[in-house]
Amino acid sequence: MKALTWQGKRSLAVEEVPDPRIEFATDAIVKITSTAICGSDLHLYELLGPFLDRGDILGHEPMGVVVEVGSDVTDLAVGDRVVVPFNISCGHCFMCRRGLQSQCETTQVREYGSGAALFGYTKLYGQVPGGQAEYLRVPHADYNHIRVGRDLPDDRYLFLSDILPTAWQGVEYADLPEGGTLAVMGLGPVGQFVARIGVHRGFRVLAVDPVPERRAMAERHGVLAYDLTDDVVAELRDLTEGRGADSVVDAVGLEAHGNPGIKAAQTAIGLLPDVVSQPLMERVGIDRLAALHASIDLVRRGGTVSLSGVYAGDADIMPMKTMFDKQIGMRMGQCNVKRWIDDILPLVEDSSDPLGVMDLTTHRVSLDRAPEMYETFQKKADGCIKVVLEP
Repeated sequence: MKALTWQGKRSLAVEEVPDPRIEFATDAIVKITSTAICGSDLHLYELLGPFLDRGDILGHEPMGVVVEVGSDVTDLAVGDRVVVPFNISCGHCFMCRRGLQSQCETTQVREYGSGAALFGYTKLYGQVPGGQAEYLRVPHADYNHIRVGRDLPDDRYLFLSDILPTAWQGVEYADLPEGGTLAVMGLGPVGQFVARIGVHRGFRVLAVDPVPERRAMAERHGVLAYDLTDDVVAELRDLTEGRGADSVVDAVGLEAHGNPGIKAAQTAIGLLPDVVSQPLMERVGIDRLAALHASIDLVRRGGTVSLSGVYAGDADIMPMKTMFDKQIGMRMGQCNVKRWIDDILPLVEDSSDPLGVMDLTTHRVSLDRAPEMYETFQKKADGCIKVVLEP
């Protein structure tokens, strides 16, 4: 089959690789019909090479049709149309029963002290072959699927794999009061959905992003969008009676703009041999924290900061005095996809498309064009906000 493989920093290739096969009786094989590039895939493209091997198959936002099931699979049949959640969970362990599928104790990657395994996402999360390919092996298939209907197009359902439940969780964790003000830092795909979910729930939504096309897309959905300037925090605080937003969702993460020193350190660490760079990546402060610090500045006293963007440094410097003094609550973590599907599925099937799932994809191309689209997405070129690949 064809699959997108990692070859090195900013170097990807679509190659012929062996078809996946049933390895355990609980597996299924899915023929992929659509698969998306996630903002966190760019971390693999740019930063997390020390935890990848040449030839690793990327991608964790797939959907398709079941073509084979293992002998112990009872809840799936050949021909079923499914979305595959990005985190791999069993559905029956202590964590899964509590709605913490991203911490699944059956698939936890204990070697690296990480939570549940993920598709297509480095040794830190199990190095499981990903879904930017023609076929995907799905472990624990009875639980790791979202069965969907046959009539609606893929784009109605595809984002259930990651970014839509990630955004939903971000808003849930933000713990807004009724009629409150939500600020969103970053209007990439997750930020777009965070903002739309906020509007759908009746909150006043203020969002910040430096890219005009992203601001324009958000404004189509009732969001008040602002450019990323030196004065934007003060500007938004003025719009909230000087207090700041009730809650802020940081939908940016470790590759935020700002701090050229950390940018240089990220680059330098990436050039070191893996045996040296891996412990540095795990133990030092490697994140550019501009978006997070702005979120802490912008939230009102007693408010909540919810992190949907991915951070990776264990020694990042946080403004603890400010956080303590302002009595800020913080929630964060990988999304527990299955926890939120019952809430979201009726909205994506609603003919009025209240979350605008059909107004996110800006580039739909063949899998063969994936390497060039990673570059386009990273550079925010050609109005690129969301890329969907067709194997």
